[in-house]
Amino acid sequence: MIDLDYMLCRLSKYRPIFHSEADFQHALAWETQKSYPDFNIRLEIDMLHDRKREYTDIILAKKNFVVAVELKYKTKRINISHNEEHFALLQQGAQDCGRYDFIKDIVRLENLACSSKVSIGYAIMLTNDLSYRNARPRSGTVDGDFNIHDGRLLQGKLKWNGASKGTMEGRESRLVLKGKYKLRWNDYSKFDNFGPNAFKYLMIEVCPMQ
Repeated sequence: MIDLDYMLCRLSKYRPIFHSEADFQHALAWETQKSYPDFNIRLEIDMLHDRKREYTDIILAKKNFVVAVELKYKTKRINISHNEEHFALLQQGAQDCGRYDFIKDIVRLENLACSSKVSIGYAIMLTNDLSYRNARPRSGTVDGDFNIHDGRLLQGKLKWNGASKGTMEGRESRLVLKGKYKLRWNDYSKFDNFGPNAFKYLMIEVCPMQ
């Protein structure tokens, strides 16, 4: 079994912040490879091998045991130096699309697990934009179904509520979850004098449905 909570804890000690999602992906894969050298670790693998290519961020495999990991790295603007390295993160915004995409990752991992392509999957979001963590009204907001706030039980059929075509472009489909997931945000890192820019992560474990 791969303990990704432990991997993130170890990684946070020397990589409390990343330049990009690709930087985060590479760092987590490298940290995991050091701790689990008997696993084969690959990045950006198409697990379905069909006409519509969809790449999984990290694949860890040992014989017939396969772990799939999908990552999201969502940022608010911050300029900070750490260990003589400067980080200038962008204000990404579009949290409604970010929430949708994270839940879509869970749906994809469910499909991979149910088709026996993977043994277990993990969807991880790391962010210093704490609006993802905070509760919002589900009714009266276009993306209320896609809330991923701390403590929510995520389940069932989820869809937009009156979102514009621009918002939904490439994300028109409703999302249907097979499982139920209690969301719990965890501390990742924080910086002195940058309290609001503390990083937290949300990790969902996806197992084959019975």
